[in-house]
Amino acid sequence: MRLFRHENRERNHDTRRVYALFELVYTFVDFAAAVCFTIGSVLFFWESTQRPATWLFLVGSILFAAKPTLRLMRELKLARMGKLKTLAERAEG
Repeated sequence: MRLFRHENRERNHDTRRVYALFELVYTFVDFAAAVCFTIGSVLFFWESTQRPATWLFLVGSILFAAKPTLRLMRELKLARMGKLKTLAERAEG
């Protein structure tokens, strides 16, 4: 089973549910990273708030780094779900 294939997520109700859950988490992480960078950018206008701005940039960077990790985890989970279905079908047949 190949990764990042549309048919992996459309296989059945369970795979569609897993895909939707990962998309919700992915969107939350994306939004949180954008908020961190936006607030961090504003805080850089004042010298007294540069330390919290730097921390927000670091947190935003970590969140952006989490995005491809989430996508890979999603695809591996969907691929495993497909292998379990294939094994079950072989056992029945």
